[in-house]
Amino acid sequence: MPKISKVHASKGLGGYYFDDLHAIKAGAKRDGFFYVGTPMVPRQFKVRQPGESISIMLELDSGEVAFGDAVAIQYSGVVGRDPVLLADEFAPHVARYIAPALEGRELSSLRELGADLEALKTEDGHQIHTGLRYGASQAVLHALALHQHRTMAEVAADEYDTVVSASPIPVLAQSGDDRYDGADKMILKSVPAITQGLFNSVEKIGEKGEVLLGYVEWLRERVLTFGEEGYAPVFHLDVYGMPGRIFNDDVDQIADYFDLLAKAASPFSVRFEAPVDLGSRDGTMDKMVALRTALRERDSSVQICADDWCNTLADVKQFAEAGAADMIQVKAPDLGSITNSAAAVQACKANGVAAFLGGTCNGTDQSSRVTANLALALQADLIYNKPGMGVDEGLMIVVNEMNRVLTLAGTRR
Repeated sequence: MPKISKVHASKGLGGYYFDDLHAIKAGAKRDGFFYVGTPMVPRQFKVRQPGESISIMLELDSGEVAFGDAVAIQYSGVVGRDPVLLADEFAPHVARYIAPALEGRELSSLRELGADLEALKTEDGHQIHTGLRYGASQAVLHALALHQHRTMAEVAADEYDTVVSASPIPVLAQSGDDRYDGADKMILKSVPAITQGLFNSVEKIGEKGEVLLGYVEWLRERVLTFGEEGYAPVFHLDVYGMPGRIFNDDVDQIADYFDLLAKAASPFSVRFEAPVDLGSRDGTMDKMVALRTALRERDSSVQICADDWCNTLADVKQFAEAGAADMIQVKAPDLGSITNSAAAVQACKANGVAAFLGGTCNGTDQSSRVTANLALALQADLIYNKPGMGVDEGLMIVVNEMNRVLTLAGTRR
């Protein structure tokens, strides 16, 4: 059994930016690609600032080096999430906490080492940053794959007694604010779910929802006009709690609005992520249960997806068991070790809820490849194209990785 001889860390870039969600919701305005306004979230020195990462490298006694990338999501430090991951502040934590826990250890199993990473505490008794646990656990899975001469998906499937998917996991593409050209790119490449279009303010949805309605009508026509024959994407729209704000969290008004959007999207299906935000986990969860009930009473085809306030493995289990959503985004960087993401996907499936193994546009090429492998191993229902918001680059990384894994695993199946 090989051992981990040394743990290294290097600072790097994320695939996108850290954005201050509180400032944006409060009215910070775009000026080109910048946001003009006063930051409100701690560690945001601007409303929009460059994303950062920390690469955690495990040097094995075989001489091989495995790595994973510690990252945090675009909207860090809000809705119960860990703070903005500034590399200068958190890179020293790798040497202080992670290296002593891993150096000299046998490369046993993902679950065992993932549990040890989850148990790491700072001097004040708090767990180390979720992003650090995420990056270190990626490195462990990569190391196991190097040692076993197999794909990360095959290693993870063995750990969780599953079978690697025989087909690619459907991808949801992100466009950021470039939601028109971005959608055209998605249609050209027949992306299964479109578009995470950054509908994070009243301005982008409309005082009465009219702006988003116009976008859905436009999106439908673009797919009908330019989509390949048989192409039928799901319109998956992340709305950041804005419908709740616009309609005063009245579930009947929100349900009526969603039905209106579903009619505008027909014949394509629609799914809304984070439809409400009550400022707490339980308040948001309870309101989503009520909204889902209201939609069912209307015999609506609309689905809702949980995201904000569903940050931990315990949160995912509670949302799933409560029936608060048709789909839950398992936001991998927020859950810490990828072992938590794996358990969260399994919890969704056990409760009849679709599992969206997400992540962040602010991730890296390596974090994206690792989660693509994990999604294949656990047969998740949806994954993000990532990193970045340019559509093409993230889609290439995730799709190509899945196809490589499927080819290799298929020859050994």
